[in-house]
Amino acid sequence: QVQLVESGGGLAQPGGSLRVSCVVSGVTFSSYTMGWYRQAPGKQRELVATITSGGTTDYANSVKGRFTISRDNAKNTVYLQMNSLKPEDTAVYLCKANYMWRNYWGQGTQVTVSS
Repeated sequence: QVQLVESGGGLAQPGGSLRVSCVVSGVTFSSYTMGWYRQAPGKQRELVATITSGGTTDYANSVKGRFTISRDNAKNTVYLQMNSLKPEDTAVYLCKANYMWRNYWGQGTQVTVSS
């Protein structure tokens, strides 16, 4: 059974930082491309960042220079370090595991940026 469990969301002030994590089980984690997505109320889900099995990263323009995606294959975990947070970063953050035609999603963790 494949499971993706996100954690680390919460409330942050504008300009602050948060780190969200996603622990994956039931797959060969090191082979998978991992991605972080987000969905705000009334908006479409959007890609935030990805990291391939080889460690190549890519980011949405809106988060470049502020967010960093990383992975620890020994812990089957992918991270998203979010700095210089803005109110528009408020959303549910979800992780996705992808290998060829296989896609698995977590349930998400809420990130709220507000003063």
